[in-house]
Amino acid sequence: MTPVDRLSRDEVRSVDQRTIEEFGLPGVALMENAGRGVFELLTSLKPTGPVKICVGKGNNGGDGFVIARHLDNAGMPVEIYLLADPSELKGDAAINFHVARRMEIDMHIDPDLDQPDAFCEFLNSADWIVDALLGTGVQGTIREPYATAISIINQAPGFKLAVDLPSGLDCDTGQPLGECIHAHQTATFVAEKQGFANPDSTQNRAGSPAKTGFRRKLIRFPLCVKSMQTQKIARFSKTGVLKTSSHAVY
Repeated sequence: MTPVDRLSRDEVRSVDQRTIEEFGLPGVALMENAGRGVFELLTSLKPTGPVKICVGKGNNGGDGFVIARHLDNAGMPVEIYLLADPSELKGDAAINFHVARRMEIDMHIDPDLDQPDAFCEFLNSADWIVDALLGTGVQGTIREPYATAISIINQAPGFKLAVDLPSGLDCDTGQPLGECIHAHQTATFVAEKQGFANPDSTQNRAGSPAKTGFRRKLIRFPLCVKSMQTQKIARFSKTGVLKTSSHAVY
C-alpha cells in the first residue's frame, strides 16, 4: 500500500476517526504517539536551556501536554503556558492536562492573554519554544488571544518548533490566516499537509534560518498512514501504545 503524500483538513480528520473507530486505537494513544515523537525530536536537537510550550484548547494543545510530560520525565527544564480556560479542555486534551497538573509541571494559565508582558518574559528565557496552539482544523482569520500570542512568539529569541503545522497556517491552502508562527522546525503527523505544497508556506514551516546553526525543516512522524486506495491503515508508529513506569505515565 502506498502511503499518502499530503492530506487535506478533512482527510486528517478522517484518518483519526477511522483509526479510532475501525482499528480500536483510542485517541489518547494517537496523542501519546504524537507527543512522544515531538519529544524525541526535541531531545535530538539538544536544547541548551528551558523548553517553553505554548498550549491551546484543542488536540494540538493536548499534544503539548504530552511533550511536557516526557521532557519532565527526562529531567529537562520545561514550562507550559496555557492560553485557554481549563474548563474548555475536552477529551484526550483534558486527560493530559490533568496528568501534567498531577505531575506538578510548571504551568501558567492565562486564557485571554491578560498578561502579555508576563508571556514575553516567559518566552525570553527559552532555548526552544513549542507551538502547540492551533491545529489543522483552524479556518478564518486568527482571533484573539492567539493573534497576539503568535506575534509575541515570533518576536521571542528562542528557536520555534511547530506541532503538526505552524499555528495560523491554513492546512489546505498553505496561506497564513493573519498572524502565523515562523517555525524553525515543523513536526507533522501522518503525512505532510496539503498546504505544504504551496511554496509560500515555506517561510512559516521551513525556510532560511533565523538563528545560526539550524536550518528550517519539516519532520514527519507516522502515527498511522492511510492508503487512499484501500482506506486501510498502512502502518503505525514504532511506539504504538501508551507505556507506564513507576515514575509516571510516559
